[in-house]
Amino acid sequence: MSRVKRFISFEGIEGAGKSTQVKLLGEYLVSKGHKVLTTVEPGGTHIGTKIRNLLLEPQNHMDPLTELILYYASRAQHVREVIYPAILKNTVVITDRFTDSTVAYQGYARGLDLSIIHALDEIVVPDLKPFLTFLLDLDVEEGLRRNRRAQKEDRFEMETLEFHTRVRKGFLHIAAHEPERIKVIDASRSTEEVNREITGIIEKLWH
Repeated sequence: MSRVKRFISFEGIEGAGKSTQVKLLGEYLVSKGHKVLTTVEPGGTHIGTKIRNLLLEPQNHMDPLTELILYYASRAQHVREVIYPAILKNTVVITDRFTDSTVAYQGYARGLDLSIIHALDEIVVPDLKPFLTFLLDLDVEEGLRRNRRAQKEDRFEMETLEFHTRVRKGFLHIAAHEPERIKVIDASRSTEEVNREITGIIEKLWH
């Protein structure tokens, strides 16, 4: 699977600050003269948003395999309707979550066989991988506290501490095997400090 230079993803546990950093990096790149599109998974399209609601509504109890397939249904629509067309127009695409989240949440945390996830990945996005991924790493309990303060509640917020710990370990395991692509960022610091490190990495790699 090829890495696409104008495609950047942000990953991390709940409350790590991904949406904030996606917005800040987008604004920074625009200031440098780039065309930028920011998006989110699951979602990013009309169909994807409907699937997102199904996945995140607390009352929806679903089998892990159902959950996995819904994520890839959203991704299939997302890449074909939004991501591919933008990249072809020389637009930088920054997404809040992509396939690494699926591996961490549905693979490492839910316990689904990783070979199933990789097989779906080859079907849905056989030629698309972020050039650069920022993994915002944070203590699990602190991440959940942040979300409670923001009054964020969804199906994943209701999972156990052990579940979120497995997610974090999954992300770190993925990052350890792809250090060239995945840059682990200490998200316990201030928003400004995290943003400075991210923009510094971008400057170094792109210039």
